[in-house]
Amino acid sequence: MHGYLEDLAYIHDAGFRDYACSAAPGLERILASHGIVRGLVVDLGCGSGRWAGELVRAGYDVLGIDQSPAMIRLARKVAPRARFQVGSLWSVRLPPCDAVTSIGECLNYCFDPRAGRRALSVLFKRVYRVLEPGGILLCDFAGPHRSPHRKLRQHISAGRDWAVMASTLASGPHSIVRHIATYRRVGNRYRRREEVHRLRLFLSAEICNQLRRSGFRVRTLNGYGRFRFPRGIQGVLGIKPGPRTS
Repeated sequence: MHGYLEDLAYIHDAGFRDYACSAAPGLERILASHGIVRGLVVDLGCGSGRWAGELVRAGYDVLGIDQSPAMIRLARKVAPRARFQVGSLWSVRLPPCDAVTSIGECLNYCFDPRAGRRALSVLFKRVYRVLEPGGILLCDFAGPHRSPHRKLRQHISAGRDWAVMASTLASGPHSIVRHIATYRRVGNRYRRREEVHRLRLFLSAEICNQLRRSGFRVRTLNGYGRFRFPRGIQGVLGIKPGPRTS
């Protein structure tokens, strides 16, 4: 099952690109601080390609992967010099690379029925195998505090030619469900579409433990440089031991 169909993909890029754009300078500094100033970066859950575009401008090669064909179409326009592929981060073949990123809760989404704690462990092992020595994994994810304090949280946003209403419900202690209604102007009318997104929530400790078991050295993050995570979002940096060879 795909999420982020055409209208929501458009709205996400038009109205919510700030997360990726604001995080980009801090992400680039983290890469550089670990000696990664060129080479291939694989971006899992690349969305509309805003982070990929910043990487290309900084001189990196980029492979962006996303389960949404609509997002990939946008990404190819936003960052035409990057490579993009439609696929699930839980099963796509990963090439040898210098860094892997996954920005904006991508590890939490359950569009692919294989998603979950066991799949997370497999993913981290796959990433570890393809990274060059000294390579890094940078990712953020939603934790339990991302769940609404009450049973329901609603949020409404609007732009020049779109509006979106999202209702977030707690679904047990370890997951949330978002019911999203989009309104996008097509000609003189607004088209209404609906999507339902389920997210599995992870504790920082379990993410860190999974990474360590996969062989990474691990640091927790409160943000990317000056960019601070919103409430309920946590980040980790996984470092593959060994001297860099390039």
